[in-house]
Amino acid sequence: MPSTQLDAIIVGAGFAGIGAAIQLKRQGLDNFVVLDREADLGGTWYVNHYPGLTVDVPTTTYSYYFEPNPNWNRLFSTGAEIKQYADNVADKYDIRRHIRFNATVESARWDEEAKLWSVTLADGATLTARYLITATGFLSQPFTPEIPGIHSFEGKVVHTADWDDSYNPANQKIGIIGTGATAVQLIPELAKDAADLTVYQRTAIYVVPKVDIKFSARAKRLFARVPLTQRAIRAVTDWLYELMISIGVLRYTPRITLAAADLAKMWRFATIRDKELREKLTPEYDFGCKRPTFSNKYYRSFTKPNVHLQTSGIDHIEADGIVANDGTKAVIDTLVLATGYDIWEANFPAFEVIGRDGRNLGKWWRDTRFQAYQGVAVPYFPNFLSLASPYAFLGLNFFNSMEYQMRHMDRLFGELKRRGATTFEITEEANTRYLDRMTELLGGTLFTQGNCASARSYYFNPSGEPTLLRPMSTRNAVREASSYPVSDYHIS
Repeated sequence: MPSTQLDAIIVGAGFAGIGAAIQLKRQGLDNFVVLDREADLGGTWYVNHYPGLTVDVPTTTYSYYFEPNPNWNRLFSTGAEIKQYADNVADKYDIRRHIRFNATVESARWDEEAKLWSVTLADGATLTARYLITATGFLSQPFTPEIPGIHSFEGKVVHTADWDDSYNPANQKIGIIGTGATAVQLIPELAKDAADLTVYQRTAIYVVPKVDIKFSARAKRLFARVPLTQRAIRAVTDWLYELMISIGVLRYTPRITLAAADLAKMWRFATIRDKELREKLTPEYDFGCKRPTFSNKYYRSFTKPNVHLQTSGIDHIEADGIVANDGTKAVIDTLVLATGYDIWEANFPAFEVIGRDGRNLGKWWRDTRFQAYQGVAVPYFPNFLSLASPYAFLGLNFFNSMEYQMRHMDRLFGELKRRGATTFEITEEANTRYLDRMTELLGGTLFTQGNCASARSYYFNPSGEPTLLRPMSTRNAVREASSYPVSDYHIS
């Protein structure tokens, strides 16, 4: 198929891709395409639609700062509401017409002579563009564990990232593998009607009560008429989350970490009377090493007679059930995989990216260290920004990460326009300086000072470094994105 040249190609139509598209439009770039392998926009909020799905960050905070939504029904909104918000923002900023759905990217290669990116799709099409922006997200490649016999199971198998909406758990014998944030939301829903639910836990998770409120019609009218009122609520929720990250994670404070763990401990004690069960649900690592979550139902689910917690591990799976390491077997009709995503092996990067002098991004990251200047730029990859990179994520709220990344794009593309330039590449010196600073900052955090060895957290790369996270406050990240030296880039 013939090649089509564009100003920019954005890969991913989730909130990062939508934000990047909005920023390009602000810079006067309109000849771009957003490619997404799914049939609709929204990223993880389109793909995920399992029962009980809600956001685990208050929606006053979990939204674009420049686009508040006065119509949230609850402080912690449902997945369907978040998806609707994505639709509304895309429509308001006329992003949808740029999106090409069912378009899977297989590879991207920099053409040094033409100064263009060549992007190859699974259907054989090739697109060329001056700029390439990957917005594939951190939670985009579902992980299926290689458990002996898993492919021999003859019942129904469903992954939470590919939920079957027609499935009815009523009177079913279900085995669910995983107790991460997704499972915390799903398990109480399955426990309502299942004849029997066996939960296979490898690593316990910290769960604290969810202080959720419903926004009345009156409150929503007030938010719409006086947006400052909603921004005031956001200021409070932003501050609380920033405080939690700052004193509990970025500056490791054992007393604060212990206090947070005690809150989860008190919640377990208040909801579970069985001491042995409480101990099984108690994490062995420090609070914050693995992303904690909020639920008023999760612990209570294990007090139901039809729910069983298995912590000895899985030996193998047979045609009709799961055999645990302690020799017990649970006969099941349905196997639910709440096993999360393959972040480091399949997502960094999500497809092959070849830069200048033939440098392969994935191979280079693995041969050296996972690294990216301000979480977006990599040397030897001209005109390339990766929004889901090492050191990109600001703790608990993805939208805060998107905020500083949009500021970074604004400064960079503004400088290109000012100079009449068309090419940028982060210098090796700037990248090394940034990597050294991130390594130093991480040295004083919970992740290196605390007890995180048993957390099995996706924050840590295969080498044991917590390089998913940018160890600084949102305020500092936004400030740096708005004021970094443009001389850190070679611009021509």
